[in-house]
Amino acid sequence: MPAYEDYEKAMRPEDVTRLFVERSNAGDAAGVAALYEEDAVMAYPPGSTTVGREAIRALWEKVLAARPRFEPEEPLPTLVADGIALTATPPKDGAGARAQVVRRRPDGSWLRVLDRPEFLPVEPVEG
Repeated sequence: MPAYEDYEKAMRPEDVTRLFVERSNAGDAAGVAALYEEDAVMAYPPGSTTVGREAIRALWEKVLAARPRFEPEEPLPTLVADGIALTATPPKDGAGARAQVVRRRPDGSWLRVLDRPEFLPVEPVEG
């Protein structure tokens, strides 16, 4: 397994999503984890959080073992301010929305800090 720093870097905030799709489809959990900061937080699996790059790698090893296929999704306009960016895509799989906060690194590359891969619609409560 290559060291995280040996992977291609995301030089624009939107590159993180493209690299995620490429690495996921290649079954490369370590490559996916390399897109996250050391202490990143991911709101997945639904209803819980996964904290830290190593935990995210372990989660993606399990997910990618089933060999899912991810389709590229057209990014929504990125909001950037002071080295932080909010990226989002309208998902093709009915997950409601996807949003990530990425931070610029000293070398100019970007890594995910917060990741919410799905916002499922909440069913109205009848009362």
